[in-house]
Amino acid sequence: MIQNLGNADRIIRILVALAMAALYFFGVISGTTAVILLIISAVFVATGFIGFCPIYTLFRIKTTSGH
Repeated sequence: MIQNLGNADRIIRILVALAMAALYFFGVISGTTAVILLIISAVFVATGFIGFCPIYTLFRIKTTSGH
């Protein structure tokens, strides 16, 4: 699996995931909205740490520097 996420993209994904998780833990969101955002947060954290996003592959997006 070739990385297609640059450092800035990875950091932004993780920060957004933390913000969504904070909304849940502080009780700002609940119910179905909370579940959906927590799933998205988990995906953002996973792709942020791995450095690979399957959706980027579909659209041939690559935010890494270099080639």
